[in-house]
Amino acid sequence: MRSHPKPFFLKAATALTLAMAVVPLGNGAQAADAASGQKWFTPKAEAPAPQPQPRPRPAPRRRAVPVPVAAEEDDGPSPEEMGPQAPPLLPLPPVPTVAAIPKEAPPPTAVIGIISIQGVMQLSSAAQEIQQVLGARRDKLAQAVHKEEGAWRAEQRKLQMQARSLTADQIQLRERHLQERRARDQRDFGNQARIIQEAYQVAFHQIERVLEEPNGIIARVSAAHSMNLVFHAEQVVLHVAGQDITQEVANHLNQVMPHVAIPAEGVDPEALARSGKVPTTADEEARPMPPGTQQNHPAKPAKK
Repeated sequence: MRSHPKPFFLKAATALTLAMAVVPLGNGAQAADAASGQKWFTPKAEAPAPQPQPRPRPAPRRRAVPVPVAAEEDDGPSPEEMGPQAPPLLPLPPVPTVAAIPKEAPPPTAVIGIISIQGVMQLSSAAQEIQQVLGARRDKLAQAVHKEEGAWRAEQRKLQMQARSLTADQIQLRERHLQERRARDQRDFGNQARIIQEAYQVAFHQIERVLEEPNGIIARVSAAHSMNLVFHAEQVVLHVAGQDITQEVANHLNQVMPHVAIPAEGVDPEALARSGKVPTTADEEARPMPPGTQQNHPAKPAKK
């Protein structure tokens, strides 16, 4: 619940109320005289004869009564405090009546299989090659970034040490050069990281295609076992050993594709696609799927 600061006039009124409650009150006229700073007198001609006055009793001491401070404003009770509310009354337009559908032939009996794509990738020699080649490029780039970061910080410390012997214009020029170097490094290293990431995508996509195409390895192994329904292993709680085709798919994958085409180091996959020398993902999307084929894509492997 959000609280709002009290206005100034509310704070002043609260302070005044507290002061009036704490200070003992005396005779009303005396308090008025003290407040106004004036002394009242009566002319002699009109002054009444002095009358004996009873000895005034001491005014009883009043105890300070705490004044409740105004509660902070809020946005009102929360939905939890209000409790459950009745649903709104809304119009209910009529909907068409659905006629009975003629009885048709039942679907084939489900013959279920399961597969772990992550397990297939761990057993694939092509996937291991991708991790080895592109992992080395990634580590090389990380070392270059670390080295350049150290050199840039060294130049920054050097400028701080020489600042007393340089003019303001010289310091500004050196700082601008450092900033330009920093921006150039971020641009170059970012582009190299993008090239490595896209090389991962190009390489792994070859494995995905040979696994999940309508005539791919998963479809062939499933057909060999008369399976017409294959789940990801991560979605299944219980199964029997004969339903898991992970190892068999991995064996066929190593026979069909022991290696994959990995773009050479420094070659931009996007520039390679624009060259027109190789098919691209746009060509794959434009290719129609064979009729009667329905397939859920396996989970994509994690790219390290």
